[in-house]
Amino acid sequence: MTTRSANALAHRIRAAGFPVVKDLDTFDFAAVPSVPKHKVLKLARGAWVEQHTNCCLIGNAGTGKTHLAAALGLALCRLGRRVRFVTAASVVTQLEEAQQQHRVDRVLAQLDRVDLLIIDELGYLSFSRGGAELLFQVFADRYERRSVLVTSSLAFSEWGTVFQGDRMAAALLDRLTHRCDIFEMNGESYRFRESMTAKKDKDPKKGK
Repeated sequence: MTTRSANALAHRIRAAGFPVVKDLDTFDFAAVPSVPKHKVLKLARGAWVEQHTNCCLIGNAGTGKTHLAAALGLALCRLGRRVRFVTAASVVTQLEEAQQQHRVDRVLAQLDRVDLLIIDELGYLSFSRGGAELLFQVFADRYERRSVLVTSSLAFSEWGTVFQGDRMAAALLDRLTHRCDIFEMNGESYRFRESMTAKKDKDPKKGK
């Protein structure tokens, strides 16, 4: 890799706004057997973003959804794609503030320019009706034009609680899942397992 291309990659990674840079080689696929490694590696090759399809990572807290989302985003950055990583709460807050300042169209246009928009933690916090409508607009604008990757601890049947009613949730899911890879990531929390392992390592009775 030349210095110029390395600098361009570094810029794309910074612009993406990943909470932490994660790679696929540090993801523990054995801990989440419901996620086929070969399918994830296929996604990392980027054809789905070229085809403007989507991806959903649905499951319990702590099962590696954010790790996997960031790792796929990083893989797309390496392929020269423009990626943006946001939490659902942060992008709704940004849109609501922009609406108050009469510049929501500008923010929507900025989001529309990225090839892959990663929306993390959908359902972690509920939104106002106006906030839900703005987030719906983001999904609607990207339908069959740009790709979205969503992580959520809520089953699809519960998305009505986020989007202030089943009608809006159904319309959104119809667009999102029309052409979409869906991974169910249920199992024991990584963080819980690691904390228990650390606790055992500190146990003075260990090995006795």
